[in-house]
Amino acid sequence: MVGFRRRSKSDIFFDSLIGMFMVIFIIVTLYPILNTLAVSFNDGIDSVRGGIYLLPRMFTLKNYQTVFHNQNLIQAAFISVSRTVIGTALQVFLTAMLAYVLSRKDYLFKKQLSFFYVLTMYVGGGMIPVYVLMKYLHLTNNFLVYILPGLISAFNMIVIRTFINGLPDSLVESAKIDGAGDFRIFIQIILPLCKPVLATVALFVAVDQWNAWFDAMLYNSASPSLTTLQYELMKVLSASTQQGSSGTIDMVKNAGNMVTPKSLRAAITIVTALPIVCLYPFLQRYFVSGLTIGGVKE
Repeated sequence: MVGFRRRSKSDIFFDSLIGMFMVIFIIVTLYPILNTLAVSFNDGIDSVRGGIYLLPRMFTLKNYQTVFHNQNLIQAAFISVSRTVIGTALQVFLTAMLAYVLSRKDYLFKKQLSFFYVLTMYVGGGMIPVYVLMKYLHLTNNFLVYILPGLISAFNMIVIRTFINGLPDSLVESAKIDGAGDFRIFIQIILPLCKPVLATVALFVAVDQWNAWFDAMLYNSASPSLTTLQYELMKVLSASTQQGSSGTIDMVKNAGNMVTPKSLRAAITIVTALPIVCLYPFLQRYFVSGLTIGGVKE
């Protein structure tokens, strides 16, 4: 057969070695997730015995019933989803806009502003000054405290700016010749070409927003209507651990059922990770996109 080349023994050995490595890597990666899922569906008392690997030994929904027994959970989930969607959209858009400005060669103060934003990555005001500032700005007990402080990310700005610097300059120059302004160039040309990096940054921001609970405890703990899902689940886990501090089997009662912190922790882990796991496949395809979407040849 034309073009057919007989594989050597070294090639077969190398491919087999790579295949074995990938199988081991997949097992190491998936096993903790599957084990946590199995423990979350297993009876809490039985989980203390150990020996649960990929399948639950005594199937039960008590762990998830305990998690969702919290009356504030629905409101907290709404707040978490709201802050994740709004915060991610605004931060990605505004950070991309700043990155585009600082990527322009004709912008006079781009070096000074870049240094200012990079400096914020290494120097912070500290928890108490930041809390005083938020209180002075009337952001305590306010939903906007989840959105406004993180509108611009210096690290994400650098990532997006680096991506924009790799785009052909002729795209912007030809658009300016046709009479387009900077904002129109940014919306109609730069943003569509930046889908891969924007999807990556959006995933990072969404994970941070979804997993955040400390700001809810620090600024909005006095407002139950502004609590977040992560903060409520953290309180459930803390309560279960404190109730079992006597040294015996740690258990928490819920309508006559008994669960342990180990099984409860597994259920909480699955509940908090599931939305991000469901979101990732929709963004993953952008990670492999090239830079030539809508581009021109030089």
